[in-house]
Amino acid sequence: MEKIAIIDLGSNTARLVLVNVLDGGYFVVFDELKESVRLAQDMEIDGFLKPSRISATIKTLKMFKRLCDANRISKILAYATAAVRRAKNQRSFIDEIAVTCGIKVRVLSEEEESLLIYNGVINALEVPKGLIMDIGGGSIQLIYYNRKHLLHHVTLPFGAITLTDMFKNDGFIAEERAIKIENLVREHLEKTDWIKELDPDTQFIGVGGSIRNLGRISRRIKKYPLSMAHNYHIASIEFDGIYETIKTLEIDKTAKINGLSGARADIFPSALAAVKAVMGFAGFKNIIISGSGLREGAMFRYAVPTTVDKPVSDILGHSINTLLRNFNMNIPHAEHVYNLSVQLFKQLKVLHKLPRLYVKVLRTAALLHDTGSIIKYYDHHIHSEYIILNSGLNGISHKDLVMAAYVAALHRKADVIEPTFDKYRELLTDEDLDAVKKLGVILRIAESFDRTMSGLIVGINCDVLGDSVIMKTESEGDCSLEIKDALTASLEFKRAYRKNLEIL
Repeated sequence: MEKIAIIDLGSNTARLVLVNVLDGGYFVVFDELKESVRLAQDMEIDGFLKPSRISATIKTLKMFKRLCDANRISKILAYATAAVRRAKNQRSFIDEIAVTCGIKVRVLSEEEESLLIYNGVINALEVPKGLIMDIGGGSIQLIYYNRKHLLHHVTLPFGAITLTDMFKNDGFIAEERAIKIENLVREHLEKTDWIKELDPDTQFIGVGGSIRNLGRISRRIKKYPLSMAHNYHIASIEFDGIYETIKTLEIDKTAKINGLSGARADIFPSALAAVKAVMGFAGFKNIIISGSGLREGAMFRYAVPTTVDKPVSDILGHSINTLLRNFNMNIPHAEHVYNLSVQLFKQLKVLHKLPRLYVKVLRTAALLHDTGSIIKYYDHHIHSEYIILNSGLNGISHKDLVMAAYVAALHRKADVIEPTFDKYRELLTDEDLDAVKKLGVILRIAESFDRTMSGLIVGINCDVLGDSVIMKTESEGDCSLEIKDALTASLEFKRAYRKNLEIL
């Protein structure tokens, strides 16, 4: 297993992530550090990175290098973006980093930066057509794609820090500054023809620290049951409510907002004003937050080289397989249980009447049902529920993730979800709970059918006769243990399907 580091030297923040590169094209982050360096601050004056900012950055990068050395990192991929790209003293700054820190920094062009951001998003979100907005400290990237093809991109020559600097000494109150920023962003959008011609079904995707802070504020306001930033949706009406409140606040009050990072409080209103301008200009009704951006794009390009030319085709599958490999799980068993689960889902469709979209929930639960055993075998179904809820899986909605966690919890016991169900009322309905119970029984029987993890039972045929369901198994050997274990689900089966269960 190889260990690499990704350094993202942004205009506002320097970030380090340490990554285990697994065999087969998978990767897992195992540590990170971040520091506010504000490289873009006051650059509008003369175009030079300021000595104090350079000194703070060098100190941060030395700290990053020590952590890399302590973890025996074999390769450091370091990237600098807008502030360094525009700096007149770029060369001397990069040379100083190389000499004092032993880190070779690559300054990304606007096109290279857009491509890495796009790679991070397209391999982590199931959004067929989108406009990506990445708000940095010194620039804003707008990237338009359709069906996993990058069509257009543009870099706006200002970001959250530079916008704040541009209007901080103009004598206007906070709300007036916000309106000025909105107008400036709109002026640049008017000059970009392709933004005026976005397809109506294009979705708006936000990337960057300010966007993640927006999501955190929204979740705390709503007391959202998950702390997961990735794939979190904010309706435009909710965004407007947050923005209308924040744009009137001066910096000393902005810093007190629950959920907002103190290091970002002064530039956050500028970032929201830019988001407001883009949402209003394009008429977006929703913003999707991506927790995957430039750094993840770099990870995908390194660990999964095929994504350089072709994005991941099965985002959820790749994300699930990353967990399975990282936890050293029995993958053939997990895949066989999923196969049997799908057979049961199809065979029992006349009874459960669930649409095919629930197969994604069943797939996630079936493949990850045993992950809790890495914590402890006893009650591992409960540990699996916890792991799925906190997995940060790509390619699945928050609602489906919660349902999958509950289904996995039901693969051994039937009384494990009712006590906590109310916590997720914002995401799930009573109908969803009924679906979870039906899927949970399917998974429990499927798991029993591979109790010896030897793949003996290969096929299932179900007949509904009166008040009974008769399951006929196709096996490649003695499967008496599997059948006996599956019959322990008879009571739960009758509760969920209102039928008696017989297995032959």
